[in-house]
Amino acid sequence: MRKIKIIGHGVYLPENKIMFGDQTRYRVKEGVTQIDMAYEASQKALASAGIAIDDIDLIIHSGAVPAQLIPATATLLHERMAKGKSIPAFDVNSSCTSFITALDIASLYIEAGQYKTILIVGCDIASAGLNENQKESYELFSDAAAAVIVTKSDSEKQGVEASLQRTFSDGAHATEIRAGGTLHPGYIYKPEDRAEYLFDMQGKQALLTTARYLPSVFDEFFKKYDLTMDDVDLIIPHQASKALSMFMSRMKIPEGKYADRVSEYGNMVGASVPFMLSTLLSEGKIKEGDRVLLCGTAAGLTVNMLLLSL
Repeated sequence: MRKIKIIGHGVYLPENKIMFGDQTRYRVKEGVTQIDMAYEASQKALASAGIAIDDIDLIIHSGAVPAQLIPATATLLHERMAKGKSIPAFDVNSSCTSFITALDIASLYIEAGQYKTILIVGCDIASAGLNENQKESYELFSDAAAAVIVTKSDSEKQGVEASLQRTFSDGAHATEIRAGGTLHPGYIYKPEDRAEYLFDMQGKQALLTTARYLPSVFDEFFKKYDLTMDDVDLIIPHQASKALSMFMSRMKIPEGKYADRVSEYGNMVGASVPFMLSTLLSEGKIKEGDRVLLCGTAAGLTVNMLLLSL
């Protein structure tokens, strides 16, 4: 057990609400930046914890797409809320499961005594890179931010009990944005290449790759840590798509054992898991003493799992 506890959390949801049939999606209004969103969620988390930025000794931004290539998005957030202070700040990117990776890293830092109180912010503006001609993805994603503050726990029953991350790179090109980095730099942009700078999802390939690997990683996780589904109070999966319930059913996980809010919020990319964690805590659906399994798949294909005792 890596003994940590959540002492504060908060979310930011854009005002613009769009309906695609019975599916609700949220998109930022013009002028709102990724840093604005991350800042608002962070301020709510600090208020929730009853502490100030001076009490934070590490800032981690977890998300799929940075605000700009250099410096780290965490540094730009630091400029907004901690300018003049020397708090370290860096980014973690495992795409849609970035928060799970960041929480895993944070728990290791706290357990080692390297840092005491860590702010983790999951934030993505998916709408900035969506291709309006690709209906499947255009109608799936939402913009959001969510922040969680963790610190050391004195309880032997509170913290990260288990974690596992696996990557299967035969799924590397099922979901991607090809341009913008060093392979296809922005300075060589041509209008006819616009699609290369937008999110591209091969939905069928992504589903097949997920179906191929997700069940085996679940099995590996539970066998490795000698766990059963009865040891978990609630699964909080990445809200990847409307296929969520299908995958849960295939793995014989009943409704009510997992959170499914895809129709209400859509896929929030790196904000998805922390947004659901914060929302369920605020709603009282999960509470201190509960064991929650944070899990999901991400571009890569990456499968990520972490059992957290609240």
